[in-house]
Amino acid sequence: MWAGCGLLAATLVAQCASGVRARPVGLTGAIVLLVAATAVAFAAGRYGPGRAAGALGGAFAVGYAAEWTGVRTGVPFGEYRYTGVLQPQVGDVPVAVALAWAGMGLAAYAVAAAITGPAAGNGAARARRLLVGAAALTAWDLFLDPQMLRLGLWEWAHPGPYRGVPLTNFAGWLAVSLLLMAVVDRVLADRGRPSAGLVAVYTAMAVMETVAFALVFRPTDPLVAAAGGVAMGVPAALAWTRLVGNAPVGRRR
Repeated sequence: MWAGCGLLAATLVAQCASGVRARPVGLTGAIVLLVAATAVAFAAGRYGPGRAAGALGGAFAVGYAAEWTGVRTGVPFGEYRYTGVLQPQVGDVPVAVALAWAGMGLAAYAVAAAITGPAAGNGAARARRLLVGAAALTAWDLFLDPQMLRLGLWEWAHPGPYRGVPLTNFAGWLAVSLLLMAVVDRVLADRGRPSAGLVAVYTAMAVMETVAFALVFRPTDPLVAAAGGVAMGVPAALAWTRLVGNAPVGRRR
């Protein structure tokens, strides 16, 4: 618990430092690593180190496989390529990208588990959890893609209507996120209450990205701030409402 809180604080400090730097890309890898470390620390506190590592590893594998396939075939996101800015890369895919899928994947799964509640033995409830988790993770890309395009980390062969991002990208994100949620669910499903720490990771990312696009980045981008802020803010708020409402009386503080 305390390790996760310390890592989350370090993540926020790094994000603040990145926002005011002339070349913020230098901290991108460090921020992704901190997010993943924070997520696995909170997951370990709730589910145990073995399950936390298994969930992170499974999510990492799904994210990497999707990106490896994507840069070679254009499926499922659309035709794109990574530049050489973000290193190290394995098979033309930055390791940090797969790690970002993993860290935020765990956070989005916790949000979905909090919103949908227990799903043991209930196929419909489990399907809702996976769908909500996939939507919550895809919502993050409303921030991520415009920001990474600004930094020159990747390029689209056929730019689209959302700040240069094609709509096929978001369809691909939903599909990959759904698979990722299924993998994480196999490891963490119904192992107690969802981790509030992981929900805090998701919430912190939503708040920091909204503030950055609205006030910090130059130029600012109110459209991305609003789109991403609403898309991530709604599931975060619902998750906290359920967590607080279902907390044992002695823990409502």
